[in-house]
Amino acid sequence: MSSSIEERIRLIEDRLEIYNLIATHPLTGDTGDRALVDVFYAEDVVVDRGNGGEAHDRNAMAEVLGRAEHRKAIDVGLAHFGNLPLVDLDGDKATAVSYIALMTPDSHGEIQHLANHGDSQGYRVHRVGVNVWSLQRADVGWRVVARTVRMVGNGAFELLCEAGKRHLAIDEGSAGG
Repeated sequence: MSSSIEERIRLIEDRLEIYNLIATHPLTGDTGDRALVDVFYAEDVVVDRGNGGEAHDRNAMAEVLGRAEHRKAIDVGLAHFGNLPLVDLDGDKATAVSYIALMTPDSHGEIQHLANHGDSQGYRVHRVGVNVWSLQRADVGWRVVARTVRMVGNGAFELLCEAGKRHLAIDEGSAGG
């Protein structure tokens, strides 16, 4: 490994910052907070949600999260669960891929008791998607500059294949991937 300790620490710090940024994504959806959207997405972000080819910018994403319909989903217990992303670093740019599961309270579920945790009807997985994040280092840290999301069973397979091949090609060619 020919990288200096400083270069290796920088890669670790970059990866950790990207992990933390992407971990913030569920909070944007579960709160609808405009301030979180503004910190998460770059000003000129392009978000492809796979809904008819309509790309969204940061303002449009904030508008979606501020709609009465989204507020209603939040009020009944919408919860976004993400996983640790697969991150590929390339200088001041990075690509990450992760899953996102949308969970909702199961109003028709059988009440279950869990010792020391009370009773619950549980949650159900509403849908699962795959995110491909393009990130750029900015003066204020890493920001999402593009996002493509596809639902599992509706385009996600292709995104996962591309991301896996891209990651393996980077890892085969460098120690920092």
